[in-house]
Amino acid sequence: MDQKKENIVKPSGGQAPATSKIMTKPLPEILDEIDASINLANEAAMDARKAAEEARQAGEKAAGEAARVAAEAISKVERVANEAMELSRLLRSTILEANNLVNSKLAKPGR
Repeated sequence: MDQKKENIVKPSGGQAPATSKIMTKPLPEILDEIDASINLANEAAMDARKAAEEARQAGEKAAGEAARVAAEAISKVERVANEAMELSRLLRSTILEANNLVNSKLAKPGR
């Protein structure tokens, strides 16, 4: 039996025989479709690489900005802490002076 006749699909139900899907397009057309698909896939890959690079750069920029903001916050906290420590030293000194003054006044005889 001939190869072409073996590839014919015969539907049931009294319909006319359908032809096989094999060998219905010329090879150059199939190769052109494959080439177009490869080009589309390549363009998609390049777009994905570009998007990934842009995302990486945006992430680095965001990380840099976050580090800058954190450094500013740390600097403010350090400044406030240093001011609080200085105020604490002044308060301690004032309390000690007041204590010494009260003790000296209380220690004077005749009062």
